[in-house]
Amino acid sequence: MFLKSTLKNLLFLGAAALLVFACGKKEEGRQLTGNPKIDKLKLPDGFVAELLYSPGENDQGSWVAMTFDDKGRMITSDQYGFLYRLELPPIGSDSTVKPKVEKLIVGNVPDSLVGMGYAQGLLYAFNSLYVMVNHNPNARFSQPTGLYRIQDLDGDDQFESITQIRELKGQQGEHGPHSMKVTPDGKGIYLIAGNHVDVPEMNHYRLPKVWQEDNLFPLIKDPRGHANDRMAPGGWIARIDPEGKEWELISAGFRNAFDFDYNEVGDIFAYDADMEWDFGMPWYRPTRINHATSGSEFGWRTGNSKWAPNYPDNLPAVLNIGQGSPTNAMFAFNANFPSKYKKALYAFDWSFGIIYAIHLTPNGATYDATAEEFISGSPLPLTDGIIGPDGAMYFATGGRRLESDLYRVYYKGELDTHVPLTEADLPQEAKLRRELEQYHKAGAPADGLEKAWAQLGHADRYVQYAARIVLEHQPVATWKDKAIAEADPAKKIHAILALAHHTNDADAAAMLNSLMQIDYKALSAKDKQDLLRTMEVILYRYDKGAEPVKQQLIAYLDPNYPANDNMLDRSLSILMVHLDAPSAVEKTLALLKNAKDDPDYQKTFTSSSDLIFRNPQYGLDIANMLANVPPAQATFYATVLGGADKGWTAAQREEYFKWINHALTAYKGGRSYVGFLDRARKMALASVDKADFEKYDEMSGGKLLTASGNDIANTGVQPEGPGRRWTVEEAEPLMANLVGRDLVKGKAMYAAVLCQSCHTMQGEGGAIGPDLTQLGTRFSPKDILVATINPSETISDQYHATVLELKEGGSIVGKLNDEDAQNYYISQNPFAPNDIKKVAKSNVILKKNADVSIMMPGLINRLNEEELKDLMAYLISGGNPDHAVYKQPTAQK
Repeated sequence: MFLKSTLKNLLFLGAAALLVFACGKKEEGRQLTGNPKIDKLKLPDGFVAELLYSPGENDQGSWVAMTFDDKGRMITSDQYGFLYRLELPPIGSDSTVKPKVEKLIVGNVPDSLVGMGYAQGLLYAFNSLYVMVNHNPNARFSQPTGLYRIQDLDGDDQFESITQIRELKGQQGEHGPHSMKVTPDGKGIYLIAGNHVDVPEMNHYRLPKVWQEDNLFPLIKDPRGHANDRMAPGGWIARIDPEGKEWELISAGFRNAFDFDYNEVGDIFAYDADMEWDFGMPWYRPTRINHATSGSEFGWRTGNSKWAPNYPDNLPAVLNIGQGSPTNAMFAFNANFPSKYKKALYAFDWSFGIIYAIHLTPNGATYDATAEEFISGSPLPLTDGIIGPDGAMYFATGGRRLESDLYRVYYKGELDTHVPLTEADLPQEAKLRRELEQYHKAGAPADGLEKAWAQLGHADRYVQYAARIVLEHQPVATWKDKAIAEADPAKKIHAILALAHHTNDADAAAMLNSLMQIDYKALSAKDKQDLLRTMEVILYRYDKGAEPVKQQLIAYLDPNYPANDNMLDRSLSILMVHLDAPSAVEKTLALLKNAKDDPDYQKTFTSSSDLIFRNPQYGLDIANMLANVPPAQATFYATVLGGADKGWTAAQREEYFKWINHALTAYKGGRSYVGFLDRARKMALASVDKADFEKYDEMSGGKLLTASGNDIANTGVQPEGPGRRWTVEEAEPLMANLVGRDLVKGKAMYAAVLCQSCHTMQGEGGAIGPDLTQLGTRFSPKDILVATINPSETISDQYHATVLELKEGGSIVGKLNDEDAQNYYISQNPFAPNDIKKVAKSNVILKKNADVSIMMPGLINRLNEEELKDLMAYLISGGNPDHAVYKQPTAQK
């Protein structure tokens, strides 16, 4: 727990927000407005931001969705309430002119109920407002989760007609159905849903409806229960007609892609979410931009079963961004922006307050992608955004009942000429992919088979993928024998992968025998990966049918394992352990012992260290993880070995279980890290002799863990609660009498609510924040309460964070340790203070202070009244039992 005070030399590090400046104050290069909600924004040169409206100040909730109607009015939705319609003042209006805001009561529903709202997606089109209702059951709201069309049929400019297009089933919530866009041809609607929504029955499937988990990696569902009953294919994109009668599945395999958009030639890009609890695990996938082509699959699966991006049966990201919470994606072709920004894809991250501008350049059948930080601020919990009829960008902040604001951003300057991208400009590979995609439908013309077969070995992965999907839409009987007999290795591999999705046990041996005819050593690394993955899919789906050839398969694979390639060795280890190969345990254990991670695997645009100071809620978790990141490759092998129930020697068991014990305490991953390791440990324990169970359980760290196995057991005293959301007003009266409080219990609460991890008391604890031993001799109980409950109220010059805005467009946030004539020296990780980033002053256009503390608010919310009293007595006394706080009532200040 961090404490701050009004004295500058006792304040801790701040996070990435901008200092509240006096009106007109200038700090190193930029004229600031005096409005902290605007001054905290980092903007590119020439752009201007306006704060238009603050819904929270008007008891209108937290806005998370927006659209414009045919009269140029904005329609928004509170995440947990009503729809609102706004008439916005023109660009450049006096700041005192506010929008006219109208609550929309749809269908004559009493004002005490929400007749239509709870929307996480809004679209005005086809003379209607489409509302994607997304909520958990709530007595105040009458419409179940799903897609609705509301209309004004009597011309009174009010919506009275509500038509349910389709109810959507699943767990819903924030992983439910989301955004919508009118299709490029103007005749339909694209919509996207997260992985907690079942794929509804469709009239048409561009991705054939044959998906399965397809993973022999020992299954460990999330130890904390997230998405444990959600199976393939995860989140999805569909196309519907305006009435919602015809549904076509376009793409699937997302985690929780909240939004998407398409470019000038109709190519769709979705901004998918990461699973932050997986951080540090080999199956972690960062937030990413996916080019969602026809029939594409992106490999989300529950728990640790997410597919590797290099598997041929899914497509990779065009850009890995990093950690965050995606909430919006949109192109700006209708914006009055310079051409560079007019053609960019804008990706909104809620967690860390960044709008990324993604720049896409056609390359082959897909695109190369680069990114820059377009707008950022802290706190800036971005929700939705849209380009308005006036050519400005509008965006909202809020979500999860946070304070909500509506902004407008426009360009003030001369505009260059924008040259739109056309289909004629696309590379030949993209044109070929599009030609193949015309056959991605049931009953497609038979000539598609010949065209697709010719491209199964294409060097471009997206063309190759599109060709395989063509096969899967053709009658299997017309190409099964051809697939098994194919001589070209690449064509054979992808044809048999297609066949594996549509056949049965009777064909398993023939498929594997055909694949084993390939000269493995003559293949490229990609073709080796594709071959191994195809074998895995066959074994996953038809293990019984493959039984007659398993020994031959072991003989085929064993000489090639290990491969001295991390990704190939992952696939080989899975196959060898599944097949009970005699050498599997020995070889995989040797790899575990000597594993080294690939530094550029899934390299991200945003470094995790750059995010620490931008959000106090998530920043400390990231900082702690980065100081002790788990070895991903070794963790992968440890999980594979957890599923190996044969072939162990006693010495190998001991080596494995000791590694698990070390990994449980030596490294810090995401929230589920310990639980995943414990589940692998328990799988391995399930196959040891009963007489040895207790020995190996202790050797592998069983006694270190909580009963659930999700955490390292905390041997200290923990709060009994029940806690509450403490305010200074509620807590201050409890400080009137602290006589006779329990000093030992107070020290335990000091550790339990994380004070000790960052502060020193009587020579014990962390050194990130100031020493608190003399705190009570200098500050009143109220001062300490304010510092604890509202840590960002005052930030010291000694402990604030610094924001450096860069000429190249980004920003860096951290603790400014030092500077000289040429450079700033920034520490970005409070748990690794010696890791210093050097930033050339010549690359900095603005340096400013931050006013959001990295200390998380609410750390004392676990405590009940008595526990809070004990903690405060301990802080005031500095742990000294002879302090006056124990002798007489504490005076109020």
